[in-house]
Amino acid sequence: MHPQYFKANGKLLLTGEYFVLDGAQSLAVSTQPGQKMTIRQQTDEENTFSWRSFDSDGSCWFEGHFLKKDFTRLHNTDAAVADRLTQIFKAVVALNPGFYENKFRTISSIETRLDFPRQWGLGTSSTLIAMVAEWSEVDPYQLLAATFGGSGYDLACANTDGALLYQLPGPVVKPVSFMPDFLNQIYFVYLNQKQNSREGIQQYRKIKGQLAQEIAEISALTYEMLTCQHQKEFVRVINAHEALVSRTLKMKRARELYFSDFPGAVKSLGAWGGDFVMVTSERPEDWVANYFNEKGMNVFKKYKDLIREDGLQ
Repeated sequence: MHPQYFKANGKLLLTGEYFVLDGAQSLAVSTQPGQKMTIRQQTDEENTFSWRSFDSDGSCWFEGHFLKKDFTRLHNTDAAVADRLTQIFKAVVALNPGFYENKFRTISSIETRLDFPRQWGLGTSSTLIAMVAEWSEVDPYQLLAATFGGSGYDLACANTDGALLYQLPGPVVKPVSFMPDFLNQIYFVYLNQKQNSREGIQQYRKIKGQLAQEIAEISALTYEMLTCQHQKEFVRVINAHEALVSRTLKMKRARELYFSDFPGAVKSLGAWGGDFVMVTSERPEDWVANYFNEKGMNVFKKYKDLIREDGLQ
C-alpha cells in the first residue's frame, strides 16, 4: 500500500499578539519551512502502530508505540508528548467516528519531519494539527479547540501561502498581499533565549474584558502595517504597536531589554519574550546582521528568505 504524504506551513504573527484572542484583526504570514507527515499502511492488521518525530537536523526527538484500539501509549521517549498524541487521536474520533474504521485500522507507522529547528517556535503543534485534520477529514479549528487551544491563526497560516488577515470570531481569514517597496529592509532575528510565554498570556487574561479600545487600536495598526508605503511609516507603526502592548500588559519591549541602541525598529512576534523578533532599519543589511551577530544572535533571516509569499517563490 502506498504511503500518504501531508505538509503544512509554519507561521509568524506580525500584529495582534494576545489581542487576536479577543477579536483584534491581525496580520500573519506563513513561513517557507513547515512540517511534513508520512503515513504508512499495512495489509495485515497489527494491534499497534509507531510514531516518530524528526527535527530539521534529522535527529529523532520523539518515538513512541501505541495501541490502535484506544490509542493507549505503550513505550515512548516522552510521556507528555505521547499523552498529547493520544488526546489528539481521541479528539479526531470524537469529531469523525468513522475515522478509525476507514483510515486508522491498517496504519503501521506515522513520521513527522520539521523543516525548521523545533526551538524556533514556527508551529510544530499547529502544523501537526493541520496535517492530522486533513488526513482525518475533520475541521482543524475544532480539533485545535479540543487539544491545544489558541486563536487558530497558525492553522490559517498552515494552509495559506503568504500573508493573511485573521480575526475572531469565525474565524475570518483573508489572504492579502504584503510586499512593500522596503521588503528588503525587513528581517527576522531569533532571540535564542526560550522564555515561557504563559506569563504574558496570564497577564493579558487578568485585564480581559476591559480592552475594547485597545482591540480597536490594534486592528487599525494592523491595517496601517499592511498598507505602509514607506519604511519610516513602517517604523512608526511598529513602535506604536509595541508601545500599546507594553503599556497594556505592563511588560518591557524587546528593544528596551536588549536593543536600546539599535537604529531602527524591533517588534516582538507572538507571545512576548518568545522566539523571533521582526526588525527593520535603514542601515545596510550587512551592518544590521553584524549588530545582532555581535549580540550572539546568529539566526538572521531576510523576509524573502523565511516567508512564503506569492511572487517570492
